[in-house]
Amino acid sequence: QVQLVESGGGLVQAGGSLRLSCAASGRTGSIVRMGWFRQAPGKERERVAAIAWSGDLAAYADSVKGRFTIARDNANNTVYLQMNSLKPEDTAVYYCAARQNIGGSYDYWGQGTQVTVSS
Repeated sequence: QVQLVESGGGLVQAGGSLRLSCAASGRTGSIVRMGWFRQAPGKERERVAAIAWSGDLAAYADSVKGRFTIARDNANNTVYLQMNSLKPEDTAVYYCAARQNIGGSYDYWGQGTQVTVSS
């Protein structure tokens, strides 16, 4: 089992920045990929960014490219999401997730952290 705990959400004005953290514990050696997702009220869950657990291969949703950066600290089993130039449409609950297989769905999820961007 892998446990994921997110932190760093909050209220910020448009144009501001936030950094989300996701601390992983348990069988972290089984993780191959980590991702950040978000879900706004009335909308489907969206994958925002993902990164390989080893190596630097990362991917971003078009809506956040150039504004968000995903990074990994393997020594501390933590993944970060640096969010700059935030927009009101970035308002959502952000979830961290971990995957144990190269393909397929994510196996473990955090509890989520609220990000609210005011205009």
